[in-house]
Amino acid sequence: MWTLCILAIAGAAGTLARYTLGGWAHQWLGSQFPYGTLVVNLAGCLTIGFLGTLSDERSLFSSEVRIALFIGFLGALTTYSSVAYETWAMLKDGEVLVALLNVFGGFAACFAGLFLGVLLARLT
Repeated sequence: MWTLCILAIAGAAGTLARYTLGGWAHQWLGSQFPYGTLVVNLAGCLTIGFLGTLSDERSLFSSEVRIALFIGFLGALTTYSSVAYETWAMLKDGEVLVALLNVFGGFAACFAGLFLGVLLARLT
C-alpha cells in the first residue's frame, strides 16, 4: 500500500511538472512547433540518464526512491524518458538491433495505434 502512495504522490508531482514546464516552453518559444513536448521529453531524458546512472553505477537510491523517481515522477512527466533509458540499456548489452526495433518499431506501432484510434473514433 505504501508503494501505491509513493507512486501517486510522485506521479502527481510529475504531472504538475509536465504541465508547468510544457506551458512555460510554449509561452517562451511559441506554438509553431510542439516545443512543450520537446522540452519535457529532453528534460525527462536528461534526468533519467543522470539519476539512472547514479542509481545503477553507485547504488545511490533505495528501491522506494527508484520507484518514486523513475515510475512515478518521470513516468508522469514523460514516458519517452523510459523508452530512451531502456534503449540505452539494450545498447549497453550489445543488443543493437533490438534497440533500433524499440525506437523505430515502437514509434511506428504507436503512430499506427493513434491512427487506428482516430479511425475508430470517426466511425463511431
